[in-house]
Amino acid sequence: MNDPVVPPIDPPIAAPATPTRYGTVAILGAPNAGKSTLVNALVGAKVSIVTPKVQTTRSRITGISVVGETQIVFHDTPGIFAAKRPLDAAMVDAAWAGMNDADAVLVVVDSRRRAGTEGDDTARIVGGLQSARRKAILVLNKVDLVKKPVLLTLAQELSQASRSQVPLGSPGGQAPGAASPFTDIFMISALHGSGVDDLRKHVVAKMPPGPWHYPEDQIADANIRFLAAEITREKLFLALHDELPYALTVETENWQERGPKKGVRIDQRIFVLRESHKPIILGTGGSLLKDIGTKARLEISELIGQPAHLFLQVSVRPNWTDEPARWREMGLEFRKN
Repeated sequence: MNDPVVPPIDPPIAAPATPTRYGTVAILGAPNAGKSTLVNALVGAKVSIVTPKVQTTRSRITGISVVGETQIVFHDTPGIFAAKRPLDAAMVDAAWAGMNDADAVLVVVDSRRRAGTEGDDTARIVGGLQSARRKAILVLNKVDLVKKPVLLTLAQELSQASRSQVPLGSPGGQAPGAASPFTDIFMISALHGSGVDDLRKHVVAKMPPGPWHYPEDQIADANIRFLAAEITREKLFLALHDELPYALTVETENWQERGPKKGVRIDQRIFVLRESHKPIILGTGGSLLKDIGTKARLEISELIGQPAHLFLQVSVRPNWTDEPARWREMGLEFRKN
C-alpha cells in the first residue's frame, strides 16, 4: 500500500510590516518664546540656532525626528510680531505659511507673559488661529521660571482665548464669536527637557499614516552650507549687542572638501549695512571676529564630523535687506516696500 501523498506545506505568510506614519508640525510663537529650543529638544539635536535675543530665527527651519514607526517634521518658524520692515513682514508671512499644511500646530508661549495682556504678539497668534479656524496645542514654556498660581492663571486665560482681540498681522479678519483654538495644554521647560517627552508622545499620536519622506538618520532638510552659516550667525548674535545683530547676515561662499584628515575649508562672508559696523564686529586687532570664528569652527566641526577650517570676511552691503538674492538665501519670498 502506497503511503498517502502529503500535500506540500505552503510557506508561511510574512506578517505585514508595521505601518508607518508621517506628518508635519508647525511651531508658532512670539519672538523669544523658546520655539527653537523646543525644536532642538524634540529632534534631539541642534538644528536651529538659539540666542537670548528676539527674532533670531529668520526663515522656516525644519527638524526631523523619528519615534518608533513615526517620522515627524517640525517647522521652527520665525516669531510672529507686528512687522515694520518688508523683511520683518516676510518673516511673519513665512511663520503663518508654515501653519497652512501642517498636521498639527504648536503655539509656544513664554510662561512669564503677564496675564491680562492684550494686543501683544501672543494675542495676534490667537486671533490668527481663530480667523483661520485652526486648532492648536498650547505649549507653556519656561514653567520653571514662574510660580504655579501664576502659571495656572495664564493657562486659564489663554485656554479661554479672548474673543475681543484684533489679530494684527494675522492671515485674515477675526471670526466673530470664535472659540478657543487650543485643544490641549502642555507645560514644559524646553531648555531642561521637562514635559517634552509627554508633548512628543501626544504629537506622535496625531500623525496620520503614510510613508516617510526622509532617510531615517536625517535630522534637518537644510543644506550643510546654510547650517554652517547659521552657526556663525548665532555666535555673532551672542557676541554683539543692541541692534547690530539684526543688521547683518552670513553666507557661505565656498565649501572645499579636502579629505577626511585635512577636513573642509569654509569661506563665509558677513554682510553689514554700514561701514561703522565693521570695526565693531572685528574688535580690537580683530580679536572679536577671531573669537567668533573659533566658536563657530568648533561647532561646525562637530556638525560635519571632521575638521573645519573657517575663514571669515566682513563686507559692507548697504542694501542687503532689500536684495531678492539675500531673501532667497533665507528661504523667504521677496516683497517690495
